[in-house]
Amino acid sequence: MAKDSSDSIKEFWAEIPRIDEDFLGSIRDWKNVQIASDDDVIWLKGFTDEQAVSSEIQQLPNFLLYELREGHLFRKDALVPSKKVSTALLWMPIDKALKLTFPISNNNFFGIDENVEIKLKPSEEEQPAIALLSSISEIKDRIVEIPKFKLEKLDWIVINDKALFIGNPLLSFPGKTYWTKDNHLLPTGFDFEFKNLSYLLQRKYNATQEQWLLWNENGSVLHLNKEDFRKLSVSSFRLTEKAKEWS
Repeated sequence: MAKDSSDSIKEFWAEIPRIDEDFLGSIRDWKNVQIASDDDVIWLKGFTDEQAVSSEIQQLPNFLLYELREGHLFRKDALVPSKKVSTALLWMPIDKALKLTFPISNNNFFGIDENVEIKLKPSEEEQPAIALLSSISEIKDRIVEIPKFKLEKLDWIVINDKALFIGNPLLSFPGKTYWTKDNHLLPTGFDFEFKNLSYLLQRKYNATQEQWLLWNENGSVLHLNKEDFRKLSVSSFRLTEKAKEWS
């Protein structure tokens, strides 16, 4: 007897805490997915088999995926159900439900899914500076006056005609300061428009945490390999300055 093809059709449900709702912007264009809310939980359903195992799903924090069987929700490969389906949910297409929350264009962050625009906005929270970007021409005569023990606490890298210093305490040089968040370097006084986006960007573009992501206020970003940084000293600074003059 031929096997009933309906036996192989799976219906996937999922839940994510409401506090992590911002992360759903990465799957907002999956128009087949339905979304509903229940107290502190966001519910989703309608995933295809491919979507259920996609990298976009795997990168969502605190995201629980279930398979619906006879009115009960089962975790992957589980024999015992985790919970019963709620019948009081009001479902909407995800692209309609999130339409007012997530921008749909991306003009300034290369490679990210085409449905989230990365924006920084002024923040009222005060954060300690951990990095300083200074013009080399403005500091080259002053750095020789800094005691060795202060320089050794810092790592640095050259970016065009500027030097980026990371460490604590920072030197009292003129320049632009940054604070750190999940291996992002953000201009002091600014944060992501959607704060939870910080973790998602790191998971997608810096999962090994081998880079610093240096952000500008306009949302542009520069990837810096941590292994390219070196310990700061007067000699390393002078050698680098000489190399730039010869190049």
